[in-house]
Amino acid sequence: MKPNKQDILKALKTITVPGEGQNMVESGAVTNVITFGDEVIVDITITNPTLQAKKRTEVDIMKTIHDIVYEKAKITVNVKVDAPTKPTNEIKGNPIPEIQNIIAIASGKGGVGKSTVTANLAVTLAKMGFKVGVLDADIYGPSIPIMFDVESERPLAVNIDGKFKMKPVENYDVKILSIGFFTQPDQAVVWRGPMAAKALNQMIFDAHWGKLDFLFIDLPPGTGDIHLSIMQSLPITGAVIVSTPQNVALADAKKGVAMFQQESINVPVLGIIENMAFFTPEELPNNKYYIFGKEGAKNLAEDLQVPFLGEIPLVQSIREAGDIGRPAALQTATPLEQAFEKLTQNVVQEVVRRNDDLPPTEVIKITTMAGCSAVKE
Repeated sequence: MKPNKQDILKALKTITVPGEGQNMVESGAVTNVITFGDEVIVDITITNPTLQAKKRTEVDIMKTIHDIVYEKAKITVNVKVDAPTKPTNEIKGNPIPEIQNIIAIASGKGGVGKSTVTANLAVTLAKMGFKVGVLDADIYGPSIPIMFDVESERPLAVNIDGKFKMKPVENYDVKILSIGFFTQPDQAVVWRGPMAAKALNQMIFDAHWGKLDFLFIDLPPGTGDIHLSIMQSLPITGAVIVSTPQNVALADAKKGVAMFQQESINVPVLGIIENMAFFTPEELPNNKYYIFGKEGAKNLAEDLQVPFLGEIPLVQSIREAGDIGRPAALQTATPLEQAFEKLTQNVVQEVVRRNDDLPPTEVIKITTMAGCSAVKE
């Protein structure tokens, strides 16, 4: 039995567009259906501009028609994106001059490898020819200086237009600032929120970063005062969430996504990275052992309808490379180098898409009234 338009529309009523409640026919997303013999053409308009939403819509339509109407149908799905109109309001606040993109790297839970991911993304971008900086905003547990083998370095003062500013420490063509440069290795940082925020603002605005294509901000775990201080100080281009596949980490990662997506904050989530995705022993290179669970972060990304940026295996050499201050992505012609290159390409792709589809992020104004609300300036 050849497919007809009525059967196609009936089948499409059983599925929804990602992010919408109604089925795709009743919501008006399906704009046209054409059948000719065993050929079917479906035109559909969605509001979610992500590549993942477009691909999922196309796959859902093709699978549904094959399963319900005609399994041999030749289907063409034309997906049009009708994203919300860009508002004309300008960025408020004081973005750092000459810095193109500011990317926050966050995690709900500690110990998932957020700083390791930050370091390897940074050096991979630098290898690709981009100008890159890293701000270590993990006030209470700075680890970026160790990972870049610069823990004994100290930023110098440079005179810029009559004003002295900090010159970031540099290694592997990455510029770095961290509170770790200003404390002793065995010294605990015991600061209240306002003190930490002041220190961060000094590293942000009293530093001479120069021209950067990307500035990564390595945030502390959780969703607290430091995160709000950063978003109060800077217009963040987007956020990347790092998680392991285990449920306890995913629950916290979900909170991290929710924080950035709050209407009063509204920082685009570029995607989720799954770290420690699987373990492959050297003596069994074809085996994968899912120690912390399988594809947990990937499934979370699908559930939250944010891009899945990729996975990083649990490999001893990644830990060893971080401990000796030479990120694993610097290794040449290795599977790890290829994995981080693919991951970095996906991040850059999402940044480009975000800048094409969405307006600049505004700096938010944090209020400390009851409920700790956060509102746009």
